[in-house]
Amino acid sequence: MIPLMAEYPETEPPVVLGVNVLGKPLAPCSFAPLTGFTRNGHCCAHPEDPGAHTICVRVTDAFLQFSLQRGNDLITPRPEWRFPGLKAGDRWCVCLWRWIEALEAGVAPPVVLEATDQSVLDSVPYDLLVAHAWPG
Repeated sequence: MIPLMAEYPETEPPVVLGVNVLGKPLAPCSFAPLTGFTRNGHCCAHPEDPGAHTICVRVTDAFLQFSLQRGNDLITPRPEWRFPGLKAGDRWCVCLWRWIEALEAGVAPPVVLEATDQSVLDSVPYDLLVAHAWPG
């Protein structure tokens, strides 16, 4: 007899990572520090993420200060949130709207295209992302 589904131990549902802005499987953004709305290392779209943390960047000092001035401190460690604090050069899934705001202010950090969710293309033209792409 085949066991009913209720008899199996509960496990996490599989994560669907999706596609990046290059049309390929979404690459991880960072595991150290661990990033992503669900802290899975990926900047994947998630229905419960109102901030759309779908764009992977290499943070810069200018961006970190800009974000701090906007009320989002990405520098100070917050162990209770599994957040080590960021420093320039770290890769991180940032809020799409904050990146656009930083772009308009001239301090947008470079984008890691391979690790940026395709949903970003609904708000930012591909050519603009490429113009702000991290080289490697």
